[in-house]
Amino acid sequence: MNKIILGLMGLVISLGASEIYATFNVEAQRSASLAFDAGGIVKKVNFDMASSVKKGDILAVLVNDDKKANVESAKTVLKYAAKDYERQEKVKHLIDESKFDIFAFKYENAKNALTYQEAKYAKTFLKAPFDGVIYFKDIELGDTVSGVSLKTVYKIQSKSARKLIVEFDQKYYSKVKVGDTFKYKIDGDVQERSGVISKIYPSANIHNRKMQAEVKAKGLLVGLFGDGYIIVPDTK
Repeated sequence: MNKIILGLMGLVISLGASEIYATFNVEAQRSASLAFDAGGIVKKVNFDMASSVKKGDILAVLVNDDKKANVESAKTVLKYAAKDYERQEKVKHLIDESKFDIFAFKYENAKNALTYQEAKYAKTFLKAPFDGVIYFKDIELGDTVSGVSLKTVYKIQSKSARKLIVEFDQKYYSKVKVGDTFKYKIDGDVQERSGVISKIYPSANIHNRKMQAEVKAKGLLVGLFGDGYIIVPDTK
């Protein structure tokens, strides 16, 4: 591209396009801080730092024999409540309606009780919310987990999907559009890369008066930074 004028404030005028100077930081496309939503003693720790995990993998488990027993007990109550309800439904036309409602209530209540106990049991398992890599771990076998003050025990990030958080001067907010090309280099690396702006944040950063945008990338190390130019086609 033939650059014919070097403007102020990071704007380079080129034939058929403008190049807006921008800096960026590399972040994971997805990341999450994970904590148990229940209290108890840690029974199992299945993954360590830097482990790759799949969505739904059980990362850790609390002691839960009592909650499992409560689930089985609730299943038994529901089993017999269902039998009573089915028997009464067959003779519904022969009995008082209020009497039938009692059995219907017990049946519905037993179903709700089972759902509640299953939910409590499920909270003793900490699962990966998406495919990724563990980059923080603060949990060991035998640790006590508080159900009152939730503590982050794992942090997970997408394995290779990355996003560049791109910053450019707010004076160009009306020029930069989703779909514009971003050509960039990682600091200390001579290789030029390119991506496409996928998202523009709706407000400027009040601390540095910069606009922010996102560019999807892959395989870059989280925490890297660099700079480049947003290619903005000239409009006639």
